[in-house]
Amino acid sequence: MTVHFIGAGPGAPDLITLRGRDLIASCPVCLYAGSLVPEGILQHCPAGARIVNTARLSLDEIMDEIAAADADGQDVARIHSGDLSVWSAMGEQLRRLRALGIPYDVTPGVPSFAAAAATLASELTLPGVVQSVVLTRTSGRATAMPEGETLANFGATGATLAIHLSVHVLDRVVEELTPHYGADCPVAVVWRASWPDERVVRATLGTLKTSVGEEMARTALILVGHAIGADEFDESRLYAGDYDRRFRPVGAAPRFPETSE
Repeated sequence: MTVHFIGAGPGAPDLITLRGRDLIASCPVCLYAGSLVPEGILQHCPAGARIVNTARLSLDEIMDEIAAADADGQDVARIHSGDLSVWSAMGEQLRRLRALGIPYDVTPGVPSFAAAAATLASELTLPGVVQSVVLTRTSGRATAMPEGETLANFGATGATLAIHLSVHVLDRVVEELTPHYGADCPVAVVWRASWPDERVVRATLGTLKTSVGEEMARTALILVGHAIGADEFDESRLYAGDYDRRFRPVGAAPRFPETSE
């Protein structure tokens, strides 16, 4: 058997990879993080599948479910929200599986910051403005931040910041970032990106605290940076007519599809 760790995407049931969908459909056991994974994803489970919501289970209890499936030779679809490479608690599960000798693989998903950027129709890296995106968060009850990973340190780079799990500490966000970006820096807060009840607030660092209501909690993502909604930026050299690249050498004759004539 194999435990298939699957990123289910940010919320919309159709924002899942074909591979992820097909793996779910092939597994007789499905463990899903019910607090964040929409139930629409479970429609891909095969008839008669054992479906377990792990939101209230401890890590030991999750491992017990997987060990039972392993004993029965049943593949497991382990479904998490977004993409598994960040804040998924996948690492601790994989460590346990390695110790138990249980095989696994990982299928990526659409991350929440990408879904939020799509909602805003915004490119987070613009020529002449910014070329880096930092995915970060603030300290919480579950996980503290390392000493050097502060908003102020990241803000000093001028990168676009995608700040997760931090809408409840807007005072801190504004205080630490305003000296680096300025009070007029654009900010967007996207709550439940891609879900049917998605909400968006556009503001600046100077107006952020008065723009966001109390209902936008937990699953809201804060995007900060001068690329948000920008219209003044350089054009990429990639498509410039005098840009020599492998697929379009400068001075080469245009290539047209062959025809039967």
